[in-house]
Amino acid sequence: MFDSVQKAFSLQSEIFDEYEKGNEILRWMRSVTHKHVLRHLRKNDKILELNSGTGIDAVFLAKNSFRIHCTDISEGMLNKLNKKITELKLHELITSQQLSFIDLDKLYGHPFDYIFSNFGGLNCTENLSDVFKHFNKILNPGGKVTLVIIPPICPWEIASFIKGNFSTAFRRLRKNGVTANIEGVKFTIYYHSVARIEKAFGPNFRIIEIQGLASISPPPYMINFPKRFPRLYKTLTRIDEKLSHTFPFNRWADHFIITVEFNPNRSQI
Repeated sequence: MFDSVQKAFSLQSEIFDEYEKGNEILRWMRSVTHKHVLRHLRKNDKILELNSGTGIDAVFLAKNSFRIHCTDISEGMLNKLNKKITELKLHELITSQQLSFIDLDKLYGHPFDYIFSNFGGLNCTENLSDVFKHFNKILNPGGKVTLVIIPPICPWEIASFIKGNFSTAFRRLRKNGVTANIEGVKFTIYYHSVARIEKAFGPNFRIIEIQGLASISPPPYMINFPKRFPRLYKTLTRIDEKLSHTFPFNRWADHFIITVEFNPNRSQI
């Protein structure tokens, strides 16, 4: 499966940055995520990024004076990232390593103070514990993890059943995952709830913040919505941000952001 993921995202790397530039919804979601991350980062934190893609988040964090070690399974994505590192002269702040998130035993540069993964990269695995089991060894005590995950319930998708789009409306509820098609390459993605994530982390991690992304406002694939209804879109995003920490809007959304804190002695308490 991960060979397919690598191939799909390497192909997508050629259009990834340009697609985001033209997608106002994606840009808004990323800006909300950046604000969330900056609330939790400490001045000298060393960051590990999983599924770093073309380095959009890494460049943002580096420009805020943070050191980031970027990992991604996709050679194409890392080629784009490494080009940015060279062009922006960020070698002292950003390093990269081609690595799957299930192979973190091969990671170099640890320990880290903060682990970050954006936009559903971890939805490519059914077994989150295969990833999280490494965090106990590579994260400093008191360190934090922020993940942006695609959950099983998205109000906008469920509402699409009104138009008869039953396959879209309830696809996230399928227990065995859903087939994704990126650049003609197919692989399975899985939708993870807060409860599933908390269980996979285990007793050494404590949830400290959950924030919804695009619960009230439309998901990114509705790319034309902000252009067709600009005032309505702005209103929906304002409501979204206001309610994003309130249940159920912090869990039922296109994505949600979850931040946990690591305490290796917590399981002994």
